[in-house]
Order: sequence, then C-alpha cells, then structure tokens
Amino acid sequence: MSQLKSQLRHARRRRIRARVRGTSARPRLSVYRSLKRLSAQIIDDVTGRTVVSADTKETKAKLNLDGAKKLGTLLAKKAKEKGITAVVFDRGGYRYHGRIKALADAAREGGLTF
Repeated sequence: MSQLKSQLRHARRRRIRARVRGTSARPRLSVYRSLKRLSAQIIDDVTGRTVVSADTKETKAKLNLDGAKKLGTLLAKKAKEKGITAVVFDRGGYRYHGRIKALADAAREGGLTF
C-alpha cells in the first residue's frame, strides 16, 4: 500500500511542477516532508540554485504543527535577509492541510507573499 501511496504522491508532484515555475523575481518555495523532518527551500528555477533552505533540525523543533510554524517563520526571516518577498508555493504533492498549511501560514505571517 505504501508503494502505491508514494507513486500517487509523485504523480501529483509532477502535475504541480508542470504548472509551478520559480523565477528570479518569484522563486519557488518547495516543501518536503519525511517521517522525521520537515524541510523547505526557496529555489530559483532559472539558474537551478537553492537561494534559502531550512529544516526542523535547524529550528530544534519536533515534527508537529508548532515545528512547522517555527520552520515557516525561520524560512521567511532568511528569505527577507536575502531580499525575497514573493514566492510561488510548491506543496510537493502533499495535501494542503496540517503541517504543510501551518508552514505556509507562518511564512505568510513572516512577510512572504504567495
């Protein structure tokens, strides 16, 4: 069952990535959720470079809603330091609820617009 689940997530991810593209003016905020960590990075797809990255290990937070909120605020703070205010959100095939939604809301509160 888990193999089918991951195949479905990868199919959703491909569909999303076909539409979502980051530029230098509006880079892509990509989210990855593993069993132990939540990580996010802001990527400029034109040059293929990661501009800003953060994960829950860096925030010393657990993998729950509070940890996702801390990660979102840290990512927004790092992005502001690099001069990034607007991003395109790439949820990575995950449903937009729970930790993914908490991360996105915290990044918005931190000053990012998407």
